Amino acid sequence: MKITAVRLRRLRGTLPTQGRFWEERLVRPIDVYPEYRLRDDPEGLPQVAPDKLPIEAFFVQVETDEGVVGIAGPLPETVAFFIGRRLRPILLGRDPVAHELLWDQMHRIMVHGRQGDAMLAISAIDCALWDLKGRWLGQPVYRLLGGPTRPSVPAYASMLGFAVLDPGRVRERALEYKEMGYTAQKWFFRYGPASGAAGMRKNVELVRTLREALGDDDAIMLDCWQSMEPTYVIDLAARIAEFRPAWLEECCMPDRIDSYRAIKDKVSIPLSGAEHEYTRWGMRRFIDARALDILQPDIYWAGGLSEVMKIAALATAHDLLTIPHGHSTPAGIHFSVTQSPIHTPYQEYLVKWNAIHQHFLLHPVLPVRGQIHAPDQPGLGMDLDPGKIEEEAEAFA
Repeated sequence: MKITAVRLRRLRGTLPTQGRFWEERLVRPIDVYPEYRLRDDPEGLPQVAPDKLPIEAFFVQVETDEGVVGIAGPLPETVAFFIGRRLRPILLGRDPVAHELLWDQMHRIMVHGRQGDAMLAISAIDCALWDLKGRWLGQPVYRLLGGPTRPSVPAYASMLGFAVLDPGRVRERALEYKEMGYTAQKWFFRYGPASGAAGMRKNVELVRTLREALGDDDAIMLDCWQSMEPTYVIDLAARIAEFRPAWLEECCMPDRIDSYRAIKDKVSIPLSGAEHEYTRWGMRRFIDARALDILQPDIYWAGGLSEVMKIAALATAHDLLTIPHGHSTPAGIHFSVTQSPIHTPYQEYLVKWNAIHQHFLLHPVLPVRGQIHAPDQPGLGMDLDPGKIEEEAEAFA
């Protein structure tokens, strides 16, 4: 079997909404500058009407001379560009089942692409090849990876995009998702150090509201989205420790491993992070520094499913948890269901981003009563739904 085409499909469609989809944004590293901090812009997705959110997405489709295909996505346009201009020539005419060979060659030829969009492109191809391999063998990918270890994985509701500044809205939403069966929720701070004492009070109020709404037993995770620094985080952690967060996530920018270690030495709350790190070599820096309790590689960013399996193996040798970032839910469940429950106790379900990222999928992965069940479709379950595609064009042909 040989790869005959690597197609980049640009799809357009419309996600129905009930009012404003992105209610509020999270704190960002750029918020140290007031002209950015005071903006209330959506996540790069302008809404054209109260009930409609336009979506444009790129999917890569690897095709073979035996008619078997593999699909991965959605991808940003910049990542699609890397695939079309740099990776396609490496892949044409090659054996798609030899994904370890192809990963190594893509990684070695992209000498300036060990991180960022270039690594996202390698990750997408790796996932497409796993999807292809599963379809070829007629098996869900987790069976090819040695799973399942369990029939389903608990999901935590990741509440990015929900309003956090109105305690009444926070309480209402938290209780709504508790009623859906979720026993864990992650919320996102709106303020960082540049917002001063008033912002700190609002951050603490968010955590207090969640604990009062959810009671003593539910897990609460809190995301700083790489927007803070050690002194601020240590102060914040002292103020919210009584509410028993399950973890504080991405406290600092990703390369500042010494900052993570300085925080870890001073706080009792577990630290998670490294979603913006890449490959086993990048994750090893955090492991060697003993800077995190939980690694959160993104399967579509950190090197693909092949690489995240290696990252998880490395993490288990140090008794660290691996709970991948939740942008890639279909690939994510195939990873999570292969892992020991003690090392991957949850899978992230980004509520709003998953509505967007799975919009074009024929079989979107949806939690049921807070559990994500192992799918039974061959491959990764990446078939696209023609009924959702309003426009399609070939990109970077």
